[in-house]
Amino acid sequence: MRHRSALPTAAALVAAALTLTACGSRDSGNAGSSANGSGPGQGGSTVVIGFDGPLTGDLSALALGARNAAELAVRQANEKNLVPGVTFKLEALDDLAQPSNGQQNATKFVADDRVLGVVGPLNSSVAQSMQKVFDQAKLAAVSPSTTNPALTQGENWASGDKKRPFASYFRTATTDAVQGPFAAQYMKNDLAKGKVFVVDNKKAYGAGLASTFKAEFTRIGGQVVGEDHINSGEKDFSAVVTKIRTSGAEAVYFGGEYADSGLFTDQLKKSGAQIPLMGGDGMNDAKYIQLANGNGEGDYATSVGAPVEALPSAKDFVAAYGQGGFKEPYGGYGGYSYDAVSALIQAVKATVEGNGGKLPGDARAKVLAALQKVAFDGVTGRVSFDEFGDTTNKQLTVYQVKGGQWAPVKSGELTGGNAGASAGAPAQGGTPQ
Repeated sequence: MRHRSALPTAAALVAAALTLTACGSRDSGNAGSSANGSGPGQGGSTVVIGFDGPLTGDLSALALGARNAAELAVRQANEKNLVPGVTFKLEALDDLAQPSNGQQNATKFVADDRVLGVVGPLNSSVAQSMQKVFDQAKLAAVSPSTTNPALTQGENWASGDKKRPFASYFRTATTDAVQGPFAAQYMKNDLAKGKVFVVDNKKAYGAGLASTFKAEFTRIGGQVVGEDHINSGEKDFSAVVTKIRTSGAEAVYFGGEYADSGLFTDQLKKSGAQIPLMGGDGMNDAKYIQLANGNGEGDYATSVGAPVEALPSAKDFVAAYGQGGFKEPYGGYGGYSYDAVSALIQAVKATVEGNGGKLPGDARAKVLAALQKVAFDGVTGRVSFDEFGDTTNKQLTVYQVKGGQWAPVKSGELTGGNAGASAGAPAQGGTPQ
């Protein structure tokens, strides 16, 4: 989603990686062979980068654009023949946003020695089931969307005791330790809403995001006049809506994805409660507006990064994606997925350059080590990782539904320090992402 000459740059990286990856160990006719350090120039080699996300089901709108963006990077590398004799391949697996499916997919990726890295998953709850599998195989994973702080900072992150649980897990999207408090500051300071009712859908993402929002909102003087939970997938929210109407709330903060929040705001407005609903990046999709049946107008959602269309660095990406024949829009995570592929490619490039132009026998471990040091200007801005594997890019944007579309209303970073760090949020928090 953002690249000044993002396409050429990332494409070059992809190609380079391909080169590297393929050369050292991946022969298309022998998927089960292990990295053997053979040199470049072997014709017919295939290098695979995996992609994992909910490609079907209620949350597919979040994943399809990200998959397409990853495919675009692969396509560009092959079209330019940047790695003669090597074909770069993206293998996308559907996890249906279910942890058990994610774990099975992780096992499949690990079993294919052509795979040197994985982009995904999109959901934090799914990531929790995949991390150990990847880590044991020293296979790097870069998520373009997961926001649960515990994934990279450990279960005690909220108390300040941050310990990275898995060295193989990275992400190009910032966390709910930043996103929740950012939303709270906008709600209290910009919208002047002092009384909020907080709802979540009990999932890892929704519960964690709601918790970090609540902690910061009360810290800066706001009042949470009520809290409740819904079961993801249910259709009748009348009981919770009634509580909101009698609570005196000036706004609702909803922790969850568009599949639940779109229906919720529709029923809320139809009840006569004409107050705005706000949520996180899992809500920031056109599907939310569709599910709201015209009753999402004026609602808000935060999302990671700055609007892609507004970034000079994303100009080439946006143009190429539009010309790529993809059925789905690149969505909120397309640029982050593109940059995740580029980061993996850079790591492979560094590994090969450090090994005399060929992949070493322990290619996955070397790529993993190199990924930690990656730094480049990508589609979404500067791409690099801190000691926890988190992106160093902390920018966020608030969007509002205006005229039936999400429109950016404010971009920036969390002020007053990392309020979310003292939020006391549960370790399960954060998801799609």
